[in-house]
Amino acid sequence: MGKEHQATPKHEVQPLVLGDKVDVVPAATKAGKEKDDLGAPAKKFSPFVRQAFVAAGPVMATVSSGMTTGYSAVLLPQLLHPNSTIPITSNQASWIASMAPLPMALGCLLAGLLLDRLGRRRSQLVICVPFTVGWVLLAVANDLPAILGGRFLTGLCVGLVGPPSMIYIGETASPAHRGLLLAAISLAVAVGILVAHVLGSLLHWRLTAWLCATAPIACVALLCPSPESPVWLAAKGNLAEATRAFRWLRGFDDAATLELHGLLSKHAVDQPTHPTAAAKAPTLPLWRQLLQRSFIKPFLIITIFFFIMQFSGVNAVAFYTVSIMKDVGGGLDEYVATIILDVVRVLMSCVACVLLRRTGRRPLAVLSAAVTGMSLLGLGAVLGFGDPARYPWLPTSLLVLYITAVSLGLVPLPWVMAGEVFPANLRGLGGGATSAFAFIYFFSVVKTGPELFAALTPAGAFAAYGAVALGGSIFLLAFLPETKNRTLQEIEEEMAGRHPGRLLRRKAELAEP
Repeated sequence: MGKEHQATPKHEVQPLVLGDKVDVVPAATKAGKEKDDLGAPAKKFSPFVRQAFVAAGPVMATVSSGMTTGYSAVLLPQLLHPNSTIPITSNQASWIASMAPLPMALGCLLAGLLLDRLGRRRSQLVICVPFTVGWVLLAVANDLPAILGGRFLTGLCVGLVGPPSMIYIGETASPAHRGLLLAAISLAVAVGILVAHVLGSLLHWRLTAWLCATAPIACVALLCPSPESPVWLAAKGNLAEATRAFRWLRGFDDAATLELHGLLSKHAVDQPTHPTAAAKAPTLPLWRQLLQRSFIKPFLIITIFFFIMQFSGVNAVAFYTVSIMKDVGGGLDEYVATIILDVVRVLMSCVACVLLRRTGRRPLAVLSAAVTGMSLLGLGAVLGFGDPARYPWLPTSLLVLYITAVSLGLVPLPWVMAGEVFPANLRGLGGGATSAFAFIYFFSVVKTGPELFAALTPAGAFAAYGAVALGGSIFLLAFLPETKNRTLQEIEEEMAGRHPGRLLRRKAELAEP
């Protein structure tokens, strides 16, 4: 499946209309040979295993993103050490930390352009090349400009890889597994942060960078045998190839057949060969499409969701964990306390993957934001008005509660939903634009973090982050839609103010013999 095919000739594409039965089961399967349309045994691997394998490539790229986030927490203490071969000032240290998030927004916007031109899979293959180069540049750096260059390049690639990862997984996973597999992106970030912190606490920062360079290489190895997104293939007119990719990923059950029917119907009617296509669905200019409700509504919701997530301080804590734990660690060694928080982050990200299969997006987001806000306000109160030395366990416990709450909802859910809520023809642009805002917020939080902690004291900084999270829970309760167990087409219809999903299911049922 690694090889893209030419678009299906127009004379071979038969127009579909709602209610038509689509015969997409290969002849070999009908004959009882149990072969799928790619020649593999139909029951050798379950659809979930195939979808998980396809998601593994983007997940490995995202592990590298997490390593980029966590790397500064171990790089900076080593560079600030009196015996460092590359001595730096505290101001230069803040630039090293913020140099990675600085180009992430630009990377997201560029990714939005790549997604629609190269495809979801091929875009990631291209991005992994500069990602590897960035880590190598860090490993061989001999001066501050080289370190800043390596951080800039790896940060740019974090932005580049974000939209393709979430959109590729969102378009290849079934509704039942989509939440779990998309949540694996946040799990991968947490694992990457943990790995970077563990390696950096045991090894020199150069060797750590060399080891981090293996993650994008592993992504390439996993993506090479994976198929392209069937949604992207169908949008480009490759209906036959889209069917093959969809069947390989999703199998032949009734739910998959119904969803494939909707996908093919939507894009077949858009083909120029349909006699009334131009009259029924004229192509709008891009600026008109961007002003439609189907784009504006999800764009505003997800952009604000990312604001709530970032300004709850999650990445300020991730970037400056070692320094923060010196203040609130309760006597624990700051590196040990950092690893403890990383382990909690990874475990809670695993729990989030399970919860997203059982719980709706909306209640989980609201609960996560509320508990995040209360834990941060509590931490601010303890540090500002209490006596941390008398209860040394309390600040660390509240920080653990904060990491738990934010990892269960606020961190994974914006990325999950950014891959779900945009219309198919604008999904790359919408995902790229909202991710760009996420990383603009990311840069702002990381760059202002030290100044905020210095100006307001740790107590005031944690209270400010907590107020944002608590206020955000009210917004999420009022405006966040529910997308659990819904197809991408159904979500798109709701965002546009239409609700024909049930009608589509009913007509398909009536079409059955």
